[in-house]
Amino acid sequence: MLRATLLLVCLLAAGSSWAQTVLDPALLERVRVLAEAAARAAAAPGARVAVEIGTLDPRLRLAPCQQVQPYLPPGMSAWGKSRIGLRCTDGAVRWNVTLPVRVAVFGRAVVAAGPLPAGVTLSQEHLAMADIDIAAEPGAVFTDPALLLGRSLARPLGASEAVRAPVLKSRQWFAAGETVQVRVAGEGFAIASEAQALSAGVEGQDVRVRFESGRIASGRAVGERRVELVL
Repeated sequence: MLRATLLLVCLLAAGSSWAQTVLDPALLERVRVLAEAAARAAAAPGARVAVEIGTLDPRLRLAPCQQVQPYLPPGMSAWGKSRIGLRCTDGAVRWNVTLPVRVAVFGRAVVAAGPLPAGVTLSQEHLAMADIDIAAEPGAVFTDPALLLGRSLARPLGASEAVRAPVLKSRQWFAAGETVQVRVAGEGFAIASEAQALSAGVEGQDVRVRFESGRIASGRAVGERRVELVL
């Protein structure tokens, strides 16, 4: 705690401001290149990436530094609102701060052709293709309208709003009591067997099944009367 307090005092008391020691044009370009590269690594080929760089807290006073290294902090998203780390690797005080960025990733995706109410069952007439900022909101987008036909919306969508995975109602793949195919996978092996579902199998959720031997296990509902169990 004492060491952290002393470091903060050094940062606030140093004679050169962050604007002079950190955000020079060359460093800003390195930040942009890093953020763009990280975004492209997770984007589809041909997607257009645009990076908007924010500013640091103007109250910060950082000690002079000969070498500032930008980096993407562990666990930080490469898309949307994010932050790029800046650390001093050559200076009297080794400081480390983060700089806000907004990363837009433009690509072609399925959108609502017009306003759609919650609960509607999607058909071809409800859907259109458009170039959108895929990173503007959380949730995977779709590039093939056929994958959405017959799905229902959990909430309303506005015209031209992207159809993302979180707005879709989860599908029920099977009911309690039905016979299901269970794929059991482990390191170096995979076997298939039949079992009885002890509860409804809802897309992406865990479900308990009973094998003919009487053994009960939990797996994940992954498709029409299909369960996956990973050991």
